[in-house]
Amino acid sequence: MSHRPARRTRNAVAALAAVSALTLTACAGPSVGATGSSDDASADVDWSQVEPAKEITWWSNHPGQSQEIEQQLIDDFTAESGIEVDLVTAGADYDEVAQRFQAASQTDELPDLVIASDVWWFRYHLNDQIMPVDDVMEYLDADADDFQPALYADYEYEDQHWAVPYARSTPLFYYNKDLWEKAGLPDRGPETWDELIDWDAKLKGEVPDGGSTLGLSTGPSWGAWWFENMIWGTGGAYSDGFDLTLDTPEAVAGGEFVRDLFHGSGVATLSADDAMADFSSGLVASTIGSTGSLKGALDAASFEVGTAYLPDGPQGGGTPTGGTGLAIPSSKTPEEQLAAAMFLEFLTNTENTATFSQATGYMPVRTSAVESDAMKATYAETPQFRTAVDQLADKARVQDDVRVFVPGADALLNEALEQIVIEDADPRTAFDAIVPRIETAYTENVEPYL
Repeated sequence: MSHRPARRTRNAVAALAAVSALTLTACAGPSVGATGSSDDASADVDWSQVEPAKEITWWSNHPGQSQEIEQQLIDDFTAESGIEVDLVTAGADYDEVAQRFQAASQTDELPDLVIASDVWWFRYHLNDQIMPVDDVMEYLDADADDFQPALYADYEYEDQHWAVPYARSTPLFYYNKDLWEKAGLPDRGPETWDELIDWDAKLKGEVPDGGSTLGLSTGPSWGAWWFENMIWGTGGAYSDGFDLTLDTPEAVAGGEFVRDLFHGSGVATLSADDAMADFSSGLVASTIGSTGSLKGALDAASFEVGTAYLPDGPQGGGTPTGGTGLAIPSSKTPEEQLAAAMFLEFLTNTENTATFSQATGYMPVRTSAVESDAMKATYAETPQFRTAVDQLADKARVQDDVRVFVPGADALLNEALEQIVIEDADPRTAFDAIVPRIETAYTENVEPYL
């Protein structure tokens, strides 16, 4: 695999991508490929001559337990515009929403607005299932330049944007300040993974039986997300463009590092279900969780929660962004598309992105919202949230293309990670087993459409 997608030619600071892919069936996963010309069709629409629909449907998984705030924003939009929005719980997570959207693509059950995570939007685009939003956002005077560049650029391909940022996040390091204090540690996260390993001896004496210094979870849309920080930290990567680099000494060293965390030093344990739940209960002293989990952790924990940047490895590290955007299906009528775009613009304007961020812990997606009075009040009340905003500016890094763009690659990378952390497998062997399957997925599902 040797191609690099055109969208990666933009400035790297503005090119940050993240989570989620569908588990493969057999070797290559579901077939994808453009079947029409949604970009041409949307460009031909004279939006000034379109009357917006009076009712639309939005499919969401309510990221960050946000159903209540989503409904509140819908009610405000309806009061302002007269357009009704039917909020549908289309799945428990991004993958479930995406699978339902894929299944509905040949039916009349499609929504007018859909959650589109940072992997799924590209799949939707290849399938010609979503429309570019640039023209309609310009018509609505939505000030797209005010979106945080690193977040809006995630949805750019061939000079068009195929979604708008909505519930955006990075992984954060969470720690139990009470246990930290009992262990005599400074009130901060570890600057490096080696430093956490050094702290482990003090923390082990403070965690409950069955607990650990660091609790982690794996699974599609999750494990290969946080592991990217560790593989980067040893100088490795999943890929260079679409060229897999899992066989390099640096990538294998990343696998050896995470293997040692679980089976060598014993710093980490694998949570049976949800590491954030184990952390909030006090079972583990620290964890990696989404910024979108912050509000839930603060509400659930009986101790003071600390947040910090993800630790560095010997070669640095960095953090990937994640979360989801919102996309408009290409097969809907212009009337429905305009109404959806109006709601999308309302949902992500300066005031409402601040409101959503305050309620959930997700990033404010508008530059104007980052230092707004509302967000400054949030930072003062909840300084942990400021960590996420600062980390985005200081440590965010472009995701490796193979995870973001190749259908099913995320699930396969997670499969290799689970072999390492659960079965104590040799990292080189685990990586070698998935490489041909990722290559097949690329050859069948991506290369023909680049």
